[in-house]
Amino acid sequence: MDSLVIGSSIGALVGIIVTVAVVLVIKQITQAKKLQAATSESARILNDAEEQKKRMLLEAKEEALRSKQEIEADARDRRRELQRAESRLQTREENLDTRQDSLEIRESKISDRETTLEEAFTELEDLKTEQVSKLEEVANLSMAEAKDQVMQTAEATMEQEIAKRYYSLEQKMHSDVDEKAKKIIALSIQRLAADVVNESTTSLVSLPSDDMKGRLIGREGRNIRAIEAATGVDLIIDDTPEAVTVSCFDPIRREVAKIALTNLIADGRIHPTRIEETVTKAQKEVEDNIVRCGEQAVLDAAVRGLNPELIKLIGRLQYRYSYGENILQHSVEVSRIAGMLAGEVNADIQIAKAGGLLHDIGKALTHEVEGTHVELGEEVARRYNLPPAVAAAINEHHEDDRGSAEAFIVAAADAISAARPGSRRDTVELYLKRLEALEDVANSFDGVQKSFAIQAGREVRILVQPDEIDDIEASDLARKVVKKIEENLVYPGEIMVTVVRETRTTEVAH
Repeated sequence: MDSLVIGSSIGALVGIIVTVAVVLVIKQITQAKKLQAATSESARILNDAEEQKKRMLLEAKEEALRSKQEIEADARDRRRELQRAESRLQTREENLDTRQDSLEIRESKISDRETTLEEAFTELEDLKTEQVSKLEEVANLSMAEAKDQVMQTAEATMEQEIAKRYYSLEQKMHSDVDEKAKKIIALSIQRLAADVVNESTTSLVSLPSDDMKGRLIGREGRNIRAIEAATGVDLIIDDTPEAVTVSCFDPIRREVAKIALTNLIADGRIHPTRIEETVTKAQKEVEDNIVRCGEQAVLDAAVRGLNPELIKLIGRLQYRYSYGENILQHSVEVSRIAGMLAGEVNADIQIAKAGGLLHDIGKALTHEVEGTHVELGEEVARRYNLPPAVAAAINEHHEDDRGSAEAFIVAAADAISAARPGSRRDTVELYLKRLEALEDVANSFDGVQKSFAIQAGREVRILVQPDEIDDIEASDLARKVVKKIEENLVYPGEIMVTVVRETRTTEVAH
């Protein structure tokens, strides 16, 4: 029994050993397979790496080849550009050499000419000395004595010319003084309300019939007295058919009276009460028109930032005239011209426009304020706090000494507007006839090629035939033209006569 147990134990132990051995064998087989698989995978990875290495080396060689080709192409382009630059430099050097040769030849010719001229000058000096000696022998006068005689003759001639010039300047001064006086009187009349009749201080009102004159006068003259008292004008009812004359220095009052009379005549009801109502409405209408004219002028001139009261004052210029020219239209024109001039010279355009629009603003004030229109304009500038540059342009537009570019521009624009043909009671036809008359006088002389009247008829330029008239004859021609103008034409101020004689000499160098 014990042996059976032992035998069983041994059998079990042997079974365990066999089992363990089998397990170990199986494990070794499995590990061998894994090792074989790992070895195969390692070989595959090495093969892949080797293939990738070959591929990368091939790509690197191709990239290097492409870079080499690009570098070689760029180098070829640079070589070609250098060759072209060298060719241009070579051509330029050849041209410079050719030019240098030409300059040397020209310098040689100039040197030869200078030598020739020096010889000729020396010969002329000798001839001059010889001629002077011969003249002294013939005239029995030395050079000093001859000079004294010539100087005496010249002094006598110049004394006459100076006296004539002095007389001309004196006449011009008197003319300017008279013109200034007329202007001052005209401006004063525009601002003054007095019982004086003038063509520039009257307005004409048409009537449907002469019977209306009696109704305007009224019983015992009450209607005409009411009209004159309400409007501040003089109503002249005379023999003029179907018309009455409104007389007053103040153009605004005349306009109010004219509108009121027109409305009364159209309405037919003429009595003191109705007259007062109509005059009040007419005053309101004129005031509204003044504001509209001022606003329109400011808009046309493109001036910004003005006080409403100042705009109203500008509108009053609609009823002011100087030399027959409407002051408001003139002011707008000056403003536009000043703006364009300022733009051309890079000055302040707004300052120039404002100065041009307001340069005659003093003319809008009545006789109740004392002073010239320039002084009144300066006062207006202070009252409405205008910029100093605008005030300076207003104050200096009639002065010779001006402190800013804008002031010069406003003065120039004022002169341009005033000098425009037709602006001041002078037609274009008369203006052209005056210029044609000047040109006709110049063209009447022999040897005159062409003449031009410029500077609004203040200057005549004459072109003469150089082969017919020499320099001395040109000077004599100028005096003859001046004398004929003085004898045959009537003109203000003075006229400058300029004679131009042109001689051209052309040579061609081969």
